[in-house]
Amino acid sequence: MQPLRGITVVSLEQALAAPYASRHLADLGARVIKVERPGTGDFARAYDARTAGLSAHFVWANRNKESLTLDFKDPRGLDVLRRLLADADVFLQNLAPGATARAGLGPEELRALNPRLIVCDISGYGSPGPYEGRKAYDLLVQSEAGLVSVTGTEEEMAKVGIPVSDIAAGMYAYSSVLAALLERGQTGTGRHLDISMLESAVEWMGFPLYYAYDGAPPPPRSGAAHATIQPYGPFTAGDGTVVMMAVQNDREWRGLCAAFLNDPGLADHPDYATNAGRSDHREALGAVLASRFAQLTGAEAVDLLSSIPVANARVNTPAEVWDHPQLAARGRWHEVATPVGPVRAPAPPGQLPGEARTDPVPALGAHTRVILAELGLTEDEIDLLIESGAA
Repeated sequence: MQPLRGITVVSLEQALAAPYASRHLADLGARVIKVERPGTGDFARAYDARTAGLSAHFVWANRNKESLTLDFKDPRGLDVLRRLLADADVFLQNLAPGATARAGLGPEELRALNPRLIVCDISGYGSPGPYEGRKAYDLLVQSEAGLVSVTGTEEEMAKVGIPVSDIAAGMYAYSSVLAALLERGQTGTGRHLDISMLESAVEWMGFPLYYAYDGAPPPPRSGAAHATIQPYGPFTAGDGTVVMMAVQNDREWRGLCAAFLNDPGLADHPDYATNAGRSDHREALGAVLASRFAQLTGAEAVDLLSSIPVANARVNTPAEVWDHPQLAARGRWHEVATPVGPVRAPAPPGQLPGEARTDPVPALGAHTRVILAELGLTEDEIDLLIESGAA
């Protein structure tokens, strides 16, 4: 399943937002040429060494790509990059604000070079605006978007445990590029896409934003429990197992009272008959539920909830997710090569594992010579570029 086969993406990318977008394009068959700094490459390569000696972020976001080392601040490197872009379909970049424009790689210059080129800029805050030049890291953008303010416990705020604003921007860049490719099929011309991490994260903040509409109080921070639906959150069984339980409607609430709490009449108690009442009296109701969970083992609680049925889940660690029975039953894992050997990777959602592209995570500059030769450079010219540090 490679519908983007034949599409070439040139990406000046680093860290996560742009690499995550381009990896999804690569998963669908696009040729992604990742342009990296000679000698050091994408700084995410050095974040850690937790994945068989490689960076966890880098392995996650960079399979199915080719690595070209190029110093576009050197006129010789810039010339090579412009030659690549003259025949490319997509140019994706998330360098510091203004870096590509200063190099003569702004949208207007690139439109003159290649009218069919789709140019996608990813930044922290977008342009123009008072925040245009600010540095933007995931936690900072989570804060600016209001996400940190609604995450955590009543006593303490917390960030989301994954780089959600980077991921959001990467996904909107990915979907916007796909839409632009469809549009180009009708118009014959590319377009400029301006994706900001802030706007992407704010879009994902829709529920708390509308909940706090027109000056209303925001949803309270409630730890692992749902802020406005009750009961919906973690409960500790008698053997110490944490069971996540979710009651979504009054029908499920009545089933819980009858079959789990053994108290059918509680369903009509004036404090608990509606979700609004249950949410307003969550501490008292929580004590009733905690008492019942304490009488059961985790396995007993899960079996009983499932028989009602009331939705429930295990609170898995990352190590347990690698061995998740549902993922195993659906064959969702495959192997991807890396410079240090194969690693497991999840198949892209929407694709069967046998359909998934499994090209390697590239070593720094692994494809430099091949790509330069494709552009018509001779071996001597390639050697000179590499020896000079321009490639």
